[in-house]
Order: sequence, then structure tokens, then C-alpha cells
Amino acid sequence: MKYKVDFKNLKKETKVFTSISSGPGGQRRDKKETAIRLHHIPSGVFVRISKLRSQEKNKKLAFKILKEKLEELNRPKKKRIPTRIPLRAKLKRLKEKKKVSERKQLRRKPQFTRM
Repeated sequence: MKYKVDFKNLKKETKVFTSISSGPGGQRRDKKETAIRLHHIPSGVFVRISKLRSQEKNKKLAFKILKEKLEELNRPKKKRIPTRIPLRAKLKRLKEKKKVSERKQLRRKPQFTRM
């Protein structure tokens, strides 16, 4: 497990910033710092929330989203299995390359050799 996602550790490893959020909500939202921005220092992940008019509710929502992001980072990536190119596709590609090559050969100036 790369990053610890329990609430206690998240609070320790995260910097919390507040700011005034923009958008609908009236004077109360314009005056109070209800927007929350979290910076998880070990992973470098940022989360910014300003959906609700309450700072406390926004903070809970931000920590929930941060936890989801870290869980996704903790998941191991699936190994890619390369597919085999069919013979017919290989032959078609080679045929196209041959055509292009022949066209390029025709663009060259003819070379004369002296005897």
C-alpha cells in the first residue's frame, strides 16, 4: 500500500487551505471562506471543493474525494498483454510500404553512367 487512507493519517499528511468561493449563494457565500483546498503532501494530489455553503461540509466532502483518489493511486495497474498482429495485416502494411517506396523511386532524377 503506497498511501495510508485512514482519516487520522490523512489529516496529518494534508495541508488545508480555505478561500472565498465564487458562484451563486448570496452575500453569505461571498463574505465567508467556505471553499476548501486540500494538498496531500506525500502524493502531491490537490482537491478543491466549493459546492456547499458550509466550510465544515465542504471539508468532509473534500476529504472523502481525496480518500477516493488515493485509493485509486494505491490500486496496482494491470499489466498490458500485447496483441499479436495477424499475418494478413502485416502483408497489407508491407504492400502499402512497397507502393510508397516505388513512388519515391520515380521522383529521383535518372542517373547516367559513362562508359
